Amino acid sequence: MEITIVGAGVSGLTTGIRLLQQGWKVRIISKEFSPDTVSDVAAAWWYPFLVEPVEKTNQWSIQTFNELVRLRDNEGVECISMRLGREYLEQECELPGWSFNIPHFRILNQNEIIRGYEFGWELEAPVIEMNLYMPWLLSKFRTLGGSIESNEFDSIEEVPGEFIVNCSGLGARLLSNDEEVIPVRGQVVYIKQDPGFGRYDQRPESLTYTIPRRDVTVLGGTAQKGDWDETIRKKDTEDILSKCEVFWPDLDRQNIVGSAVGLRPSRYELRLELEIINNKKVIHNYGHGGAGVTLSWGCADEVVKLLKVNMLI
Repeated sequence: MEITIVGAGVSGLTTGIRLLQQGWKVRIISKEFSPDTVSDVAAAWWYPFLVEPVEKTNQWSIQTFNELVRLRDNEGVECISMRLGREYLEQECELPGWSFNIPHFRILNQNEIIRGYEFGWELEAPVIEMNLYMPWLLSKFRTLGGSIESNEFDSIEEVPGEFIVNCSGLGARLLSNDEEVIPVRGQVVYIKQDPGFGRYDQRPESLTYTIPRRDVTVLGGTAQKGDWDETIRKKDTEDILSKCEVFWPDLDRQNIVGSAVGLRPSRYELRLELEIINNKKVIHNYGHGGAGVTLSWGCADEVVKLLKVNMLI
């Protein structure tokens, strides 16, 4: 029996790979493929961000962390690297649940905390160069025997096949008539300069990050809910640079090499569940917000589990 996945972003491709590894026949149908998906412009540092429910997403994040490390170490995926990052907070708070399950996590000393903040922590986590990782995922999917097809639909009922996995991201607004899915606009700046370690304030209202990759450092950011504008805005660029210069005083604007915008597919909580629609067995896997990469492999494993537990195949 063939499984049809709708959507070819990072969630669709990782889910497709996992299903193929189980021996099932899989095809992906999507309007857009790499390099034209929102996943291609993700920053992308492993970090659970803008996604609920945390009791589930913490576990899926750790599963993804471990798989990204395995891909780097065992399969030689060079576009995944491990980098240190420091998160700054205005006041002391409870440590995130995922922090107890990664190899390097520590509370910052007071002299390591920048002015304007009172608390923080350091972690080492995967950084992924999405312009290379997305083609790698697509190639892996094809090598395992998966097929792809370009098409778009107005509703899930139009999707051919009896077994469907809905990884349509923002497209779920139309495909599943789910108005809870909204864009959270993210704009970034690329700079050819290495800050040594990443610096972060992950609050949506003051979102700031410097993500050092091998090719560039990604500066951000914005988290503008309900904003569909995919053009580069000069004001946002200036705001991003000003915020990052506070965190990284040595930032040299002469090293800027580009900018990008992506619309995160946000929802009040991630939707990962089985639904029967007109005799079609549909597993929804969308609403990952700013944590699509961070959750990708964990959610893919959950899709496999749902198929097996419900004995759909």
